[in-house]
Amino acid sequence: MGSGTLDLLSRRGEQIARSIGARLQVRRVLVRDPSRRRALVIPSDQLTTDPATILDDPTIDVVVELMGGENPAVDYIARALSNHKHVVTANKEVVAKHGPELLNLANRNDVNLFYEASVGGGIPVISVLRHDLIANDITSLRAIINGTTNFILTAMEQGRSYDGALGEAQRLGYAESDPSNDVRGIDAAYKLAILSTLAFRTNVRPSQIGCAGIERLRQKDFQHATGMGYVIKLLASADVGPNGIVASVRPTLIPISHHLASVKGVFNAVLIDGDQIDKFMLYGQGAGARPTASAVVADLCAVAHNLQRGVIDRVEIARQERPIVDPGDMLSRYYLRLQVADRPGVLAQIAQVLATKAISIASVMQHETDETTGVAEIVIMTHAALDRDSEAALTEIRRLEAVREISAMLRVER
Repeated sequence: MGSGTLDLLSRRGEQIARSIGARLQVRRVLVRDPSRRRALVIPSDQLTTDPATILDDPTIDVVVELMGGENPAVDYIARALSNHKHVVTANKEVVAKHGPELLNLANRNDVNLFYEASVGGGIPVISVLRHDLIANDITSLRAIINGTTNFILTAMEQGRSYDGALGEAQRLGYAESDPSNDVRGIDAAYKLAILSTLAFRTNVRPSQIGCAGIERLRQKDFQHATGMGYVIKLLASADVGPNGIVASVRPTLIPISHHLASVKGVFNAVLIDGDQIDKFMLYGQGAGARPTASAVVADLCAVAHNLQRGVIDRVEIARQERPIVDPGDMLSRYYLRLQVADRPGVLAQIAQVLATKAISIASVMQHETDETTGVAEIVIMTHAALDRDSEAALTEIRRLEAVREISAMLRVER
């Protein structure tokens, strides 16, 4: 991300200067190893291994944090703000976990903290929520906000295995060598926390968001979904209900007619429900150095405008006290794929367990038995049920002697 931003500033410096009436000059670049060869040539006098040469230099107006991770990034951002420096960051983990505190620190020191690149790559969703939709009472968010997982799911929809799709994402630079945060849904949960905090004007923490990943999905799930008129997406969702805010990130069956069903590859999209705008969707590329650099430079230009005018953008977050509902209280339909012994009465046992948890079956499909193992595959679609009841039912179903495996449980979007 850092090299992409430096490259964009170098290539478009004159254009940016003409547009904003000020020149953005790079003074220092913090690196681990100044001697390492880099694709982008950086003058040696700009390189430093000492963060103090940036954070404590009174001649530096703006600090751009693109190192990622929670520590030491959060400390560097706080130190820069305390030293009356504006900060631009793409760090979703820091903003999700510490955003309100850092924004309050920025306000106390009369500086800006901008973080457009933390969600959605080049999609300007943060500024839309902060400014353009301020008059709306937003009641719902639905989003595909992790380009890596969306690339993998699109490839699996087209016939690739999970391992093959992940390997291709890594080869193309869309996935890290350790893709855990992406495929487990953690990255999307950070981003949903940021969006929910802005949209609902209260503080939503990542720890309050129910989270599940895509690692257990298999080709069969995509085949079944297609046959029933659905696609599978890692869906980030948040709603304001009668008891508070319910938020989750989970692989979900989405009807092919849904606004988000056609979002493919590394593209992201955010679907917003507001009382004045009804449904409103933002769409664009969410993974890669170029979209991120575009958002970072846009924030830098906004800071430059404010410096010239002698103003700051004050961002107040916790204006409303809204409870965050336990994800177990989320109501949804479910798709279940199970491997069971092919014998009479098995389906009746499963149906009985579901009934004890007030979960009714909408449809059942049984596929041909593997003659070698005597195991049959069953796909069940349920009517709406609480998440906690569905999980409790699965725990009991796993104990049934005839059940060999619960291969998948996915939510089904309306």
